[in-house]
Amino acid sequence: MEIEPSLAAGTAVVPPRSRSEILKRSAIVALAVAASLAPLGLSDYWINSILIPMLAMGLAGVGLNLLMGYAGCVSLGSAAFMAVGAFAAYNLLLRLPVLPLPVVMILAGLIAAAVGVLFGLPSLRIKGFYLAASTLGAQFFIEWLFTNFPWFCNYNLSLVITAPRLQFFGWNLRSPQGRYLMVIVTTLSLVTLAYSIIRSRIGREWIAISDKETAANIIGINVGSRRLLAFAVSSFYCAIAGILWGFCYLQTSNAFSFNLDKSFTILFIVIIGGTASILGNFIGAAFIVLTPIFLDLAVARLGLTDYVNIGVTTNLQRVLFGVMIIYILIKEPNGLYRLLQRVVTSLFSQYRRSSAV
Repeated sequence: MEIEPSLAAGTAVVPPRSRSEILKRSAIVALAVAASLAPLGLSDYWINSILIPMLAMGLAGVGLNLLMGYAGCVSLGSAAFMAVGAFAAYNLLLRLPVLPLPVVMILAGLIAAAVGVLFGLPSLRIKGFYLAASTLGAQFFIEWLFTNFPWFCNYNLSLVITAPRLQFFGWNLRSPQGRYLMVIVTTLSLVTLAYSIIRSRIGREWIAISDKETAANIIGINVGSRRLLAFAVSSFYCAIAGILWGFCYLQTSNAFSFNLDKSFTILFIVIIGGTASILGNFIGAAFIVLTPIFLDLAVARLGLTDYVNIGVTTNLQRVLFGVMIIYILIKEPNGLYRLLQRVVTSLFSQYRRSSAV
């Protein structure tokens, strides 16, 4: 009887699923370490214009993905909850200066979660397209609220909020490195929490509801309360992303900084990166952030700056987004993350086979 080389050598055979899990965890750790060390070797431009917006939008994508990819509820009002987070944090820091920044962020997230539950109540009765249409009410109402009531922006005539004190235990976070540190620590903490949620009983119940609502009801899952919880958690994540976007990236923002276009951008991030995927949101965010930069570089490299204006580049960017979304929906409905995962797994398997020969 022939003995497999791995068994003969006294090594354990790792099942394919375990290999994939080990590979994924190793990639997550490597990316976390690389992201943490990024400010040491990158310019302020990379930090301010690429990394901070990419991480903030990726975190907003995580919030929407928890609701859409895992709980099966569609929302078109994610940017509204980002606005709630930004304006709530601004007012808490302004009116309660004794509160430390992390506490303010958590309180702002909880306020947005309460608003999310309020606008998630229609999910108890409707779903699908009708639920998506109803969440537009949150988008339009929040924009109207922050535009027509100047108290939220401290009676600023331009209706703009400016990033207040960004410091923690006396450490000033206003520098690009300080703001990036705030973004990366917050993002890594919430991504870790997201993985814990989807592996918990709550996450399994969300997946059961998304797969088959009737079966979930039969086995005793309270579908209504779990959906409202999904709206609350999603709104919390979007609120924290809104704080990072408004304070660490824009630094000066208003209600129109979180308009309907921003909600659709977050939706595109989820579709491109992959639903029911945490890391996929950051791949989708990287695509959204880097595409305009690559287009500008391509136009400059080809010597077309005299013939192609900003409007043409913007329209081309939208065309690329549309083509990418259509391609993904047809060819790769699980998004770029699953595609990259298969490619890496295939290369890893080929490497193991070649090294075993």
